[in-house]
Amino acid sequence: MAINTEPLRTVEWNGKQVPVYPVQTIDFSKLLSHEPDEIERLVRCCQDEGYFYIDLQGIDGRRFLEDQQETLKLMHRFFESPLEAKNQYGLVAPHLGYEPIGSRTGVLANTKDGYEMIKVSRDEIQKDSPHIPDVIKNSPDMKVLENAIAGSNIVTKAILSALSTGCGLTGASRFENTHRNERPSTSTLAMMHYIPSDPRKDANIGHQKHTDISSLTLLFSEEWGMQVRPPGAREFGFVEPRPGTAVVNVGDSLRFASGHTMQSCIHRVVPFDYSQHRYSIAYFLRAENDTMFTDSEGRHITAGQWHDEKFFAFTSPPEIQALAPPSMILGGMVEEDEEEIVPVAQTAVAAY
Repeated sequence: MAINTEPLRTVEWNGKQVPVYPVQTIDFSKLLSHEPDEIERLVRCCQDEGYFYIDLQGIDGRRFLEDQQETLKLMHRFFESPLEAKNQYGLVAPHLGYEPIGSRTGVLANTKDGYEMIKVSRDEIQKDSPHIPDVIKNSPDMKVLENAIAGSNIVTKAILSALSTGCGLTGASRFENTHRNERPSTSTLAMMHYIPSDPRKDANIGHQKHTDISSLTLLFSEEWGMQVRPPGAREFGFVEPRPGTAVVNVGDSLRFASGHTMQSCIHRVVPFDYSQHRYSIAYFLRAENDTMFTDSEGRHITAGQWHDEKFFAFTSPPEIQALAPPSMILGGMVEEDEEEIVPVAQTAVAAY
């Protein structure tokens, strides 16, 4: 991939200029045809950066964009419901249920997160009586959820298949053979609502930095807020929302399965427009629970065990996170000298 020597575009955020990182675009229709040049570009994206846009505007991808819009309507109805209705079952499992605002560590020091989330797993929605709050457990909404999960599974499986081909994998060694639909996994659809927040004064801010547990994450959001830290970069920068596309992140499981040749995407979410509600839809394609990996600590571990251990660390307070293996939160990815976020109001105090 050619090195981009052009100056980075920047936007103002929290009192300073922050980069907007360029992102490669992969054409979904070309992946379906297994066009060699597009597959080669896909593999390079996953090995060099760990994230890319997937263009869904062609005839093969438009239905998934329509699913996204229907899911957003459902989300608005759900998140506007009373807390008691949303939290009917609570968090049933790490990949299933509702999490209220402030359940996790926030993006700034001494803050909690600034979002609420409902997760519906692929395995759960296929049950006769799934643990889904009654407020969205009606026939029309269940159909929306089924379409969103099935469509996202199709897109991510197509990407996974193309990666197998691009890496020269055959037979049982292909990535998709550890992601079979009928085998138990923690693959899930997560729907998130970020509340308006001001990093200068509020206690609930964004989504802490991390890499995803998944093999691939398919992420839809129409609002600014997602930041990535590309390999070798010294600061986080924004990923611009682009109509007609989704962002795809490589997660830890695919990094491990590739022999650590692919990059897990380090990312976080911050409030860009402090007055704005932000909505995002993420489908986490995860390997079968009993799939074996070698993690970044050299441990032989199942996908299910990695999911449970990382979820525990990710939802724990900072002092507990510090006790986890060094590679847990960031999946073994190494950061350069880090620039911490300091709210503007605190910068003036620190200067004295």
